Amino acid sequence: MTGPTDSANARSEESSECDSDVDSDPGQPSDASEDESPDESPKGKHSTAREIAILATIALVLYYVTLTFIARPYLIPSESMEPTLHGCAGCVGDRIMVDKVTYRFSKPEPGDVVVFKGPPSWNIGYKSIRSDNTAIRWVQNALSFVGFVPPDENDLVKRVIAVGGQTVQCRADTGLTVDGKRLNEPYLDPATMMVDPNLYPCLGNQFGPVTVPPDRLWVMGDNRTHSADSRAHCDSPRTDAGEIPVQERVMCTGDPAVGTVPVENVIGKARFIAWPPSRWGGINGVNPQTDS
Repeated sequence: MTGPTDSANARSEESSECDSDVDSDPGQPSDASEDESPDESPKGKHSTAREIAILATIALVLYYVTLTFIARPYLIPSESMEPTLHGCAGCVGDRIMVDKVTYRFSKPEPGDVVVFKGPPSWNIGYKSIRSDNTAIRWVQNALSFVGFVPPDENDLVKRVIAVGGQTVQCRADTGLTVDGKRLNEPYLDPATMMVDPNLYPCLGNQFGPVTVPPDRLWVMGDNRTHSADSRAHCDSPRTDAGEIPVQERVMCTGDPAVGTVPVENVIGKARFIAWPPSRWGGINGVNPQTDS
């Protein structure tokens, strides 16, 4: 999945007043000072323009503060989190609201759906969304600072499966386990799970065991057969690779830090689907380790 992207457009409304000349009755005296209302005077017009400018500035500041510190919308561009989050190339994916406050006071927990910046090993092949034109790129960066253009980073969305200190692995006879306990994952698509539950319980290669280092996370997509998650980026030494069929190889047996995501890279917690209206609702954050 590419980093999830977001966009926002803000338009300020301007009000204009048109002055029309009216011929006065020749028989009646005309007093310009009496006919001109306070709002129509130059002083009144300047006051109105100043108020509009102040309100627009306040709105921009509040918008920036909200996107930077409170919440931000993201677009789901791929199918890696189906059926929880809808997305695909060339279609209109879900737009989600990401809470950026919660993890300032707590750490991500198993089952949380999080948006994070891809670590360096996850960014291979990432293409910048900025223009090659220096001037346009400068404008894009400036607009990104105030939230009108998405940041130029590989933002991804996955579900937390294990946290620091926990050991995660998947085997054909046990399925996906954390600290030896098989997980209950009601958010997975039953149709996907029926690929061949006896032969393919991991919905991919067997892997681990991986003991997640402190302050790091093991994350996976809900659409296990179409998700480049911790399994795809882990350290897998190629021992006897030529003699073992690809489907039977046990992955992620090397450096446990590789493939995991630093907690500091987490941008926020996905809270609810804001668009389209037919998909409005909260995002399932069931803890697969405790809810069975």
